[in-house]
Amino acid sequence: MIKTLLGVVMFGLAFCANAQDVTRPAIHFTPQKGWMNDPNGMVFYKGEYHLFFQHTPFSTIPDFTRMHWGHAVSKDLVHWTELESALKPDDLGAIFSGSAVFDVNNTSGFGKDGIAPLVAIFTHHNSVGEKAGVDNFQNQSIAYSLDNGRTWTKYEGNPVVKNPGIRDFRDPKVFWYEEGKKWIMTLATLDHITFYSSPNLKDWKEESKFGKNAGAHGGVWECPDLISFDKKGKKVWVLIVNLNPGGPNGGSGTQYFTGGFDGSVFTADHTETKWLDFGPDEYAGVTWDNTGNRKLLIGWMNNWKYAFTVPATTWRGTMTVPRELQLKKLENDYRLSCAPAVEVINHFKNKGKWKKVNKVNTSSEPIATNTGAFQVELKLSAASSFEIKLFNKKGEEILAGFDKTSNTFYIDRAKSGRTAYLNEFAKRYTAPRFALGNAVDVTLIIDNTSIEMFADGGLTAMTSVCFPTEPFNQVAVSQNGRITNSSQWRVNNAD
Repeated sequence: MIKTLLGVVMFGLAFCANAQDVTRPAIHFTPQKGWMNDPNGMVFYKGEYHLFFQHTPFSTIPDFTRMHWGHAVSKDLVHWTELESALKPDDLGAIFSGSAVFDVNNTSGFGKDGIAPLVAIFTHHNSVGEKAGVDNFQNQSIAYSLDNGRTWTKYEGNPVVKNPGIRDFRDPKVFWYEEGKKWIMTLATLDHITFYSSPNLKDWKEESKFGKNAGAHGGVWECPDLISFDKKGKKVWVLIVNLNPGGPNGGSGTQYFTGGFDGSVFTADHTETKWLDFGPDEYAGVTWDNTGNRKLLIGWMNNWKYAFTVPATTWRGTMTVPRELQLKKLENDYRLSCAPAVEVINHFKNKGKWKKVNKVNTSSEPIATNTGAFQVELKLSAASSFEIKLFNKKGEEILAGFDKTSNTFYIDRAKSGRTAYLNEFAKRYTAPRFALGNAVDVTLIIDNTSIEMFADGGLTAMTSVCFPTEPFNQVAVSQNGRITNSSQWRVNNAD
């Protein structure tokens, strides 16, 4: 998480007072009230997906001096139940971003009566130290739960990792490294990563650093994650690093590196930047712990450039749909694919009828949905330029498509409704195509105030918020190029 200028905050407060009502998403998590940003502490435990998040429960503008960990749970990654705040500010500071793990072997010693604990690892942010110009105002602390994450006890020995004297020292992501029988912490430090290890989640030592000469450095590094995939007997590691500013379309973004990790040092295959999502509104994406071989990620659906100024009433902030990550090899390089989790796809089970794609200026068809959430699927056997247009009777529209000449996908929200947040909002955003084959498949998930595009099985992903004054209720699909009998599209409504 990161702050912004006071002037932008004041503009956001003024805008909020006059904002029109915003329809809540139907299948994306939002808090009942207050501000929300980074997802935190995601862990799967006893049939529940836990989602913690940065939360200012009493205001739609974040208060960085009193940040909480909000809490929600789900059994299917679609329907969420919001619970009481899990972690609240204390004498050591506000509760900033972090992670949570299932300490199945009770290495921490927090377990009791045969119950292994859930352990949260988070950043304590001391705003008093920040105002005084003290460097060590961010430290890492832990808390534990023995009742399925409903209540948490903070460790009396906090903080467990003290600041070495730098300004940005936050967002610990922790996992169990089986080969070395130790916990690994991936920590964002300034514009690079520092790795720590511990046998018990309490006593930590520094292992190594990565990133000073790799990747994008347009802003501070935040919310990192280190995960692995088994590829034909070889373990390939992926280091995810969120960056603000400096994303692929300006503002916030999520980059990643592939490579190796030996329990101490991460070695990247390449040092150039790879982006997980090319849209303007996916940030702070990290994965759930304790999900076996599945790599499930969720991000905050916003951008720090205008996060305080988008419409709000009693709440502000939305998460992306949960996404499943897979590592795919294209020629001699690995790329992450990012597609909706199967639970999300299955939610659109009232499948529509496939329709043939027509030439430019095709007629439109109405969208019949009671929730505002629906899915558009498009399949082309021969790659050519196409466009999917979502619009309403007021002439507001959002476009998603592919330009074969430039080999790029795009989302255009220039005429999407309420766009007067920043000049950068009302524009066209682009993303490269990575798939090598001729066939193209695209899935769009639309949910009242957002559109998420997943192309070629998620090799290209784009996320964008949008704020029409009334729901998009018409869709038109057109293709400019070779049309075959297998060029088809359909609309699927959510339950």
